[in-house]
Amino acid sequence: MNADDVFFADVLLPLHVQGTFTYRIPREFAGQVKVGARVVVQFGRSRLYSAVVRRVHQEQPSFQLKYVLAILDTSPIVNPRSMDFWEWMADYYMCTVGDVMAAALPAALKLASESAVSIHPDFEGELSSLSKTEMQIVQLLTEHRVMKVNDVSRALNLQKIMPVMKGLIERQVVIMDEELRQRYTPRTVAYVSLAQEYATEEAQAALFAALEKRKSTAQVALMMSFLQLSHFGSEAVAKADLRPSTSLDALVKRGVFHIEERVESRITTAGNGAEAKVADIVLNDEQQAAFDTLRKGPAVSLLHGVTSSGKTEVYIKLIDEVVSAGKQALFLVPEIALTSQLINRLRTYFGDKVGVYHSRFSNSQRAEVWHRTHSDGADRYQVLLGARSAIFLPFVDLALVIIDEEHDASYKQTDPLPRYNGRDAAIYLASMWKARTVLGSATPSIECRYHALTGKYGLAEMKHRYGGFALPEVECVDMKEKLRTKQVKGIFSDTLISAIETALDNGQQAIIFQNRRGFAPRLECDECHHVPQCVNCDVSLVYHKGTNTLRCHRCGYSIPVPSECPQCHSTHLRTMGIGTERIEEDLHLLFPNANVARMDLDSTSQKNRYDELLTDFQHKRIDILVGTQMVTKGLDFEHVSVVGIIGADSMINFPDFRAYERAFQQMTQVSGRAGRHGTAGRVIIQTFNPFHMVLDDVRHNNYDHLYGEQINERRVFHYPPFSRLIEITLKHRSSAVLDNAALQLATTLKATFGTRVIGPEYPLVTRVRGLCLKMITMRFERTEPIAEAKKIIMRATDALTAQKDYASVAVHFDVDPY
Repeated sequence: MNADDVFFADVLLPLHVQGTFTYRIPREFAGQVKVGARVVVQFGRSRLYSAVVRRVHQEQPSFQLKYVLAILDTSPIVNPRSMDFWEWMADYYMCTVGDVMAAALPAALKLASESAVSIHPDFEGELSSLSKTEMQIVQLLTEHRVMKVNDVSRALNLQKIMPVMKGLIERQVVIMDEELRQRYTPRTVAYVSLAQEYATEEAQAALFAALEKRKSTAQVALMMSFLQLSHFGSEAVAKADLRPSTSLDALVKRGVFHIEERVESRITTAGNGAEAKVADIVLNDEQQAAFDTLRKGPAVSLLHGVTSSGKTEVYIKLIDEVVSAGKQALFLVPEIALTSQLINRLRTYFGDKVGVYHSRFSNSQRAEVWHRTHSDGADRYQVLLGARSAIFLPFVDLALVIIDEEHDASYKQTDPLPRYNGRDAAIYLASMWKARTVLGSATPSIECRYHALTGKYGLAEMKHRYGGFALPEVECVDMKEKLRTKQVKGIFSDTLISAIETALDNGQQAIIFQNRRGFAPRLECDECHHVPQCVNCDVSLVYHKGTNTLRCHRCGYSIPVPSECPQCHSTHLRTMGIGTERIEEDLHLLFPNANVARMDLDSTSQKNRYDELLTDFQHKRIDILVGTQMVTKGLDFEHVSVVGIIGADSMINFPDFRAYERAFQQMTQVSGRAGRHGTAGRVIIQTFNPFHMVLDDVRHNNYDHLYGEQINERRVFHYPPFSRLIEITLKHRSSAVLDNAALQLATTLKATFGTRVIGPEYPLVTRVRGLCLKMITMRFERTEPIAEAKKIIMRATDALTAQKDYASVAVHFDVDPY
């Protein structure tokens, strides 16, 4: 690249804006701006942002350009294939590339940009070359050490201040790095080592004699501590372990010690080294057949194996082939809670080649995993385990994608943008790399099973538990009959109480599943039946006894529990419904000698609480674990013999076309936690309708019957997999404005798409966070080209919000909203 040539950079910004933006590359940066690296640019009047370079070229636009202000990376942090993936996601999920970029990059790789400036530390105060405006800025910054650019602009009444500021930055009069700085820097640790001349015993003895002669007792003690920690000087010791003091400084000054900074990982894991060989894993006949099918089958295959059939061993064998070839594998799980057990198993075989990526990591930890994913060195991660956001990692040579529990709703991102399905996006990512994809589940989604049966996906099945262990016995308890005959204590039937007692007497454990957190879904007045509502959302407030509050699970609004009804002032208030807090409290009363713990969003809000609960349960420090859908996932516990399911009817009767499918999946999955290691498992489902079809299918583990019923129903009513859905949600504070806007948009769309447009209609919750909601659903046949339809929909919504009356109406798209 010739330094005299003029070059331009098209950059991506982490903002809700369409496309790329072109900036001029200053001559002093010639040859330094790389595609995939970050640069600092000004966007708008005064804001600075870190942007990722998409393209470098010499095609000069017809309009005046701003300059690239700084280069943040000497080498790319995002590869072109990742940016192609971002653009596909933006097109498919109807958002902007900036939305995807904002979700993809770890927070530590996005800059804190408050556009603050201060006097450059090297500025010597020479004012003769400054203009009047520049002198005013310097004087202002002398009086106020750090100021935001916007504040400087307002103080001096200057509209176009950025060009002036840019000139001052270039001449090193002011500096902007007080606020525009990289959040991520490698972690460095100071280590103390012994100087070579003191390596021998004779030299150390002489040193001790000299220190004792000078009565330097503190330095003698420090030397003794160092020699003990360093194995008599053969190893360096972390400075923090020596409790840095003036004695250490004195010995460094004397030349006894050297201090060096070493870059260390922020991610601490026990037992990084591989402890076992994959060759030692012996697959049974069913596992081996599945393994062979997955290796030789189509690019995408479904592994349908019952709970505890040994799917993880098959995954490990597949990963081993990829790692041996020097390539990378991505292992997706739906919940962060699953990573702790899996990471231990994977590290047993692959050691420090395994990296973990999820939202419970700190910003710096996530940035470190990002860098080690695309590293050129020996520290590159080859196996990446994570939740849905792990699809954004900058892979170098991706050869295998495993999506465990592919049916799980947690793979779907709803807010913020992009509203993507991690499973579907991962399949597309794998196709970009020509990598193999394995979808694993004991209860596959109807769509994936359909694609497998129609030949779009390969299919491998494992119908028996590993080791020949039997599936747990499932029993439905008729709660109507139990209540009539007074065989219920609190919320538990005598059948479930007896089963838990037997398990505890035999040294076994129990899991109780209720997919509702809090103590009770609502508080109700006995006199006037008033139920406290959220002020921002059209939902009742959930009672949390632990904090004595009523809380909205939509927006977080909370109030103290009232002592009387706010409507009629009656003091007769009672809780209605059952949450995990209530179950935990009742179990403490029924089994006072048992250790009971709860696993839900409230109890696992602290960073390491997931792992602590699972570890305690694994080591039998917890006898009964109560939880929401977190406990239904693929967790493996040796001593669980009883699973109780509370509130099965609410799952089955939820108003959604997927209700039967989801209810079967959750109940079957949590049932699979029982009897996994030879102990006879027992599952007790408390229900008011024990003869329901879904419960019968759960009882007999009859997935094929459920699938047959559901696929026929969806074929008749044109639901997925026979159609694609796009939900358009309109939001506004005024219900009248919202109604008019939704009606106008629906009318416009119906003129083009006819009966494919359903609505507008109100969703189940009609107001969230102070905004009224209305929905329009678009339904397209699977064979129809949908890309052009998306463009028409977006043009129609743009035309709507361009009108003055509807400019403040927010429009959200959700493609494949399931």
